[in-house]
Amino acid sequence: MSEFNNVTIIKKANVYFDGNVSSRTVNFADGTSKTLGFMLPGEYTFNTADKELMEILEGNLQVLLPETTEWQTIKGGESFNVPANAKFTVKVQTPTDYCCSFIK
Repeated sequence: MSEFNNVTIIKKANVYFDGNVSSRTVNFADGTSKTLGFMLPGEYTFNTADKELMEILEGNLQVLLPETTEWQTIKGGESFNVPANAKFTVKVQTPTDYCCSFIK
């Protein structure tokens, strides 16, 4: 899906890691939400509350998922899942555009 219809967007940005990662929250009529974001090159560790689907729209990164020891390379057009109540680390290699879906 390349666009969303009939949504509410929170104008205030979510800003992390001294501005190197930012996103905007998109709320859907069915109660679900996503964030559309952008990450500059660097290494970042995130914590999850809900299960997440991270879709990489453009860019290139490596991800270290919970309970794994090997970095996985992800590029534009690919995605990965993160369990709820977990921590994961990304090494962003090129400016990266993403969409994160929160799964309840």
